[in-house]
Amino acid sequence: MTDPHVADHELDVAGPPSTGLLSRINAPVARLGMYLSVTGLLVIVTIVFYQVFGRYVLNSSPTWTENLALVLILYVTLIGAAVGVRDAGHIGMDSLLVMLPDRAREKIELVIHVLVAGFGVAMACNGWILGASVGTVKIPNLGLPEVIRYLPLIASGVLIVSFSIEHIIALLRGEEVVPSWN
Repeated sequence: MTDPHVADHELDVAGPPSTGLLSRINAPVARLGMYLSVTGLLVIVTIVFYQVFGRYVLNSSPTWTENLALVLILYVTLIGAAVGVRDAGHIGMDSLLVMLPDRAREKIELVIHVLVAGFGVAMACNGWILGASVGTVKIPNLGLPEVIRYLPLIASGVLIVSFSIEHIIALLRGEEVVPSWN
């Protein structure tokens, strides 16, 4: 028995998994990105714990912990966001798309992926420009170049473009991008 509240295209079996070259490259890259993001999150928790321990137990808070945690947050969030684009973990308005006929829905999904790819290009280009503008400045208490704050913006932009292109190719072929965690 079928549910009358479910749209016809929801009853269809999803397209075959995408097996193209880009999918074979992007899947392990996305998985690695997520592993690095989770590891970075654990390191942030450890650093903040050490900072709190130093402040309240040792009565001597380390000065480098806050700046390092802030840098790591950039890596965790931006790389994690890029992986979210590939694995369709980002916010979407699916409730509106499900009401459309299949052909119209596919065209809108293509437009969405093109716009997301354009956003990724803007992230990478502007991250490059900003990083180049502060290339010689050092982060206080860390002694590392300020440019490391902009590397995750560039990397995330490039990954978003690659993942969006993968989705576009899969849509045009009638295939489905399998999330990296499957």
